[in-house]
Amino acid sequence: MSAEFRSKLKRQLEILGLCLSQNYKRYIHMEDLAELFGVELLTIKRDLNDLRSEGIDIHSVHHKGVVVSCPLSDAKLRMLIQQYAAVSFYETFIEKSTNLMVKHLGEKALSNIVALQVCIEKHRGAVIDYEKEKLGPGRHGAEFGREIFPLRIFRTDNYWRVLAMNEGKLKQFHLNKIIEVRESPRKFSPPSENEIDEIFKYSWRSWMAKDRFPVKLEMDGIWAERIKTNMLMEEEKITEVKKSGGKIIYETVVNSLDEVAGWIVSRGKGVKVLEPEELKEKVISLAKETLKNYKIK
Repeated sequence: MSAEFRSKLKRQLEILGLCLSQNYKRYIHMEDLAELFGVELLTIKRDLNDLRSEGIDIHSVHHKGVVVSCPLSDAKLRMLIQQYAAVSFYETFIEKSTNLMVKHLGEKALSNIVALQVCIEKHRGAVIDYEKEKLGPGRHGAEFGREIFPLRIFRTDNYWRVLAMNEGKLKQFHLNKIIEVRESPRKFSPPSENEIDEIFKYSWRSWMAKDRFPVKLEMDGIWAERIKTNMLMEEEKITEVKKSGGKIIYETVVNSLDEVAGWIVSRGKGVKVLEPEELKEKVISLAKETLKNYKIK
């Protein structure tokens, strides 16, 4: 992507963002945009035309300025935000997950991720050599020749991972630990994109599974305020508890109680499990194990 094209795309996305903003007490006209970005009026007209060619209903309306007439779909918004991040933060924002993978694997970081993506697109299995946990100081183990059926490459918790079927189960593999990827001769029928999206939808952090656990938590004080302004899950229900000093009841569905238990213990005081009982037991057990690291009198 040339610097000129990057600059133009950034300006066009910022024009769209400004026109969608509710922070202005008066209409934004093309002349305002030309002055703001230091370009000719004709350039702004071309920018609006380019945005319209991308399916965005943006026009200069007499007495109303530049307006976006039709709401943008969630899919379109996601795409636009990704584009804006790419053209705005590329010089100063270093992708930590990519940095870690390159530092660990070097050129294999690129060759492995490409090989996996090719297998995903061709619906073909992949044979991987996989680094196991440390066996002792300076020692590593490795498993060679494991066949997986990759479904999607994704990032979470500062790492690249691949979601795959292996031995009849849905698993995820840490790309930093994949030593080598080879294409398998075996083809497979993957789940639909909607089915894969459903798996991600119920992931609290990074665990991918088809399990579903309804969860109900009570949160007070600062945690309640943070949760109300920052969504944790795509589908969640928040109910304020009357006369409780700001407490809320938080409800959602997750695919792993272990991940939620770890999150709750890391919050400390202020997050209490109401349901299910299994989650409550996991939190208590994890908290007791954590306390063993300290001498509590």
